[in-house]
Amino acid sequence: MIGEGMMGMKFVAGEFDVAVVGAGHAGIEAGLAAARLGCQTAVFTINMDAVGNCPCNPSIGGTAKGHLVREIDALGGEMGKAADECFLQSRMLNRGKGPAVHSLRAQIDRRAYSTRMKHTLELQEHLELHQAEITDLEKMPDGRWLLTTRLEAQYLAKAVILATGTYLGGRIYVGDVSYESGPDGMFPAKFLPDALEKMGMRIRRFKTGTPARVLRSSIDFTDLEEQAGDEPVVPFSYDTEQPKGNQVKCYVSWTNDKTKQIILDNIHRSPMYSGKIEGIGPRYCPSIEDKIVRFSDKPRHQLFIEPCGMDTEEMYLQGMSSSLPEDVQIDFYHSIKGLEHCIVMRPAYAIEYDCADPIQMNRTLEFREFPGLYGAGQFNGSSGYEEAAAQGLVAGINAALKIQGRPPMILDRAGSYIGTLIDDLVTKGCNDPYRMMTSRSEYRLLLRQDNADTRMTPIGHEVGLVTEERWNKFTAKQEMIQQELERVRKTVISPSEKLNAILRENNTSEVHTGIRLIDLLKRPELSYDALKEIDVTRPQRNANLFEQIEIEIKYEGYIKKQLTIVEQMRKLETKLLPSDMDYTAIDGLRLEAREKLNKVRPENIGQASRISGVSPADISVLIIYLASLKNKEERNADTNA
Repeated sequence: MIGEGMMGMKFVAGEFDVAVVGAGHAGIEAGLAAARLGCQTAVFTINMDAVGNCPCNPSIGGTAKGHLVREIDALGGEMGKAADECFLQSRMLNRGKGPAVHSLRAQIDRRAYSTRMKHTLELQEHLELHQAEITDLEKMPDGRWLLTTRLEAQYLAKAVILATGTYLGGRIYVGDVSYESGPDGMFPAKFLPDALEKMGMRIRRFKTGTPARVLRSSIDFTDLEEQAGDEPVVPFSYDTEQPKGNQVKCYVSWTNDKTKQIILDNIHRSPMYSGKIEGIGPRYCPSIEDKIVRFSDKPRHQLFIEPCGMDTEEMYLQGMSSSLPEDVQIDFYHSIKGLEHCIVMRPAYAIEYDCADPIQMNRTLEFREFPGLYGAGQFNGSSGYEEAAAQGLVAGINAALKIQGRPPMILDRAGSYIGTLIDDLVTKGCNDPYRMMTSRSEYRLLLRQDNADTRMTPIGHEVGLVTEERWNKFTAKQEMIQQELERVRKTVISPSEKLNAILRENNTSEVHTGIRLIDLLKRPELSYDALKEIDVTRPQRNANLFEQIEIEIKYEGYIKKQLTIVEQMRKLETKLLPSDMDYTAIDGLRLEAREKLNKVRPENIGQASRISGVSPADISVLIIYLASLKNKEERNADTNA
């Protein structure tokens, strides 16, 4: 117990294994993971009604983000299950492209999702949910962390996870108006940034934005393009056996020359262009004024009109974030088809916030200079609910494992998009809010969303987040996959007019001798469905299982090539670099490489090779240097013997 002399009028309100600061998408996964692994956990939120809030688009998934949600679910996280329970419309994006970029996206009921996540935290064993603003953070002599709230309560924790989202030093901008605020008019976390900087943490200023919400009845849907959901619905979670059907439609409209002119005539009133906003915005999710300026040759820009929930009349204008003044916003919205008379219920705004330089962290998301302190989500410089949840899950797992004296969970680039996300952040850093895209992975064909369970569930089970019931379902599915692969290898289809008619219909060559079923499935023009009339021994199985098998069969050659590259990469990952290595003392390294290596402190040669500014020649120097260290150690061992 801390003495009153040190505490003043403060009091110790609780002692925990893990304390999570923030209850957004990162904080939720972090808190649940730590508690489910048996750690006494506290989750702190500035406002209890903002748990699991979606201050921007009320959707989960999307290009590459859908992959992250599937991986979160396969590891034992919560986001996929909650999205399945609260979704309004589900679509599989990029169907016309290869399977590596197929990505699930669901429009969700914003309030239902928040309520569901809050209740999940409340019911979780070993977890307490507290409404409190953390204003100070201090490392105690015994190695624990002391957290102080604005009401001067204090809590002790062995590990702390910072998942502050856009609340940390939050400031709203709408035209000339700016004020301290978190998202959606919540209080910001005003005092914690000073405490972190006082500790010596490198803090940066980023910004993001969100579009307006408009009243449904004020929209003219007559000439708008309808966007229906996919049927049958594909769920995010491998536990969701019977997903609900689509409940709503979304709509598409476009900006025009008038919209463009209104924005250009008022661009000087945007705080982005007047210099009032200092924070760096997201490169891959720009505001509408940024789109108009950066892509001036484009005659129009697409926007999506999407519902926020079943019990609200608010509609979200996806693709139209802005920090222009409210009068300008109303003018340019009214220039768009369907929105000519729309009533703006919530104007668009930009928000600036503080975040940490992720290069300060290890791949466990623990700060190297502050043992027991972890970062997750937008605090780490990323953007997006899915990226946040993925990092929260990893931080929560690793905080618990460290407290329990167990080895950390390190996800590499070749095994998951989560591993790619974290490796990018802690190795390369980010100069603007980081957004996951399939193009960020060099192993896209291996990291498909259809096989996320094959890749991640064994890891989740080993950690202890995947239940035995789910593990048994998983192993049964893997057995069915192997049985089906064996069947298609052994099954020979005899030549017949019926078979050749199917082949002609699908624009592929006829056969005149017996052919194995697997060789038919290898043809790009054919599929399980196309062959169902002649595949009489096909068992009754879930359609998703056949999809996964078909992809593995069709892309077998490419997958083998990627696996060879992965093997080479993982050999470099086994060449560990001492954590206390002084790179300035290594002859042959270029000056830039020495500076970058000392700053990032890579764990191994593979990670060092991905640091911007470290060349292949520098990597060769490091490999030779490591070999010399090893030889020196062996000589010393022989001498001592």
